Amino acid sequence: MNKNKTKFDKTFKPSFFFRNPHVQSIMASSRLRVRRKNAMVENSHEIIINTSAGSKLLSFLSRHPVSKGLIILLHGWEGSSSSAYVLATGDYFYNLGFSICRLNLRDHGDSHHLNEGLFHGALLEETFEAVNYLSQQSENLPVYLIGFSLGGNFALRIAMKHYRIPIANLKHVFAISPPLDPYKTTLAIDNGYFFYRKYFLKKWKRSLVKKQRLFPERYDFNKMLKAKTCMELTENIMLYFPELISYLDYFKLYALQNNSFQKLNIPVRIFISEDDPFIPLADFQSLQENDFFQISMQKYGGHCGFLDLFPVNCWYHKIIAEIIN
Repeated sequence: MNKNKTKFDKTFKPSFFFRNPHVQSIMASSRLRVRRKNAMVENSHEIIINTSAGSKLLSFLSRHPVSKGLIILLHGWEGSSSSAYVLATGDYFYNLGFSICRLNLRDHGDSHHLNEGLFHGALLEETFEAVNYLSQQSENLPVYLIGFSLGGNFALRIAMKHYRIPIANLKHVFAISPPLDPYKTTLAIDNGYFFYRKYFLKKWKRSLVKKQRLFPERYDFNKMLKAKTCMELTENIMLYFPELISYLDYFKLYALQNNSFQKLNIPVRIFISEDDPFIPLADFQSLQENDFFQISMQKYGGHCGFLDLFPVNCWYHKIIAEIIN
């Protein structure tokens, strides 16, 4: 077992009002977290990454003038490189002396035009290649990968693939509130508080409308856009993925279990809260830690939150900074 576990597993103890999981989850994506003056954004430039399969991914690189290393940030489902939690995290670590790259998954951010094919959660290969390419641009400085929610799921799968195909300079992978079983997470979004279902459906449908406008000869989502739940829309959109047998098989392609974490050769750390509205705690309680795999499980934090107001701070920022420094 990692001897540093006790040192780094500090407890998140938010003020009373911020112990509400919905406050945490909503504040995670709130623009109130983003400072008006953000040196990372002001010093960023666009990079379009071409993969071996012909797909293209959009990213934004902010090189620090005296860089300690490169941190690659992967947003969550229907988030982007401009999501509040990505901007806040990038700003924090840029000010600590790290270069930052904010990588967009396919069809996220302003990138729908780059690929005719649709995004789905099992598209690991192109994201892995993009992270590998960016790591090679780090000038042999250490590289760290931080993924949020679905981006955390991607980050974990990238760490597993790294065991077989090493990524240059990659030193540590962090996953904030990653879903291990996307089927359960989709059900939780649909069956939980209505505003979560409304929020994700609205963003997903808006993304599909944008894709349809760009490629009208290929896509007609008009009937699908009447779906009332994320699960219904997932089932219907399988029409455009003939290589996938069913939506249940699709979810299995990026579900993670205990044996998924037994072959790692770089440190991986998950941050998860017991009160996450979307992710069942039982999925993490069944996992076994090892020398390369650690879980920071907290009582509070919601989904990708871990925020406090007195003073304003993000708990996992400080923990990650202590680990990589």
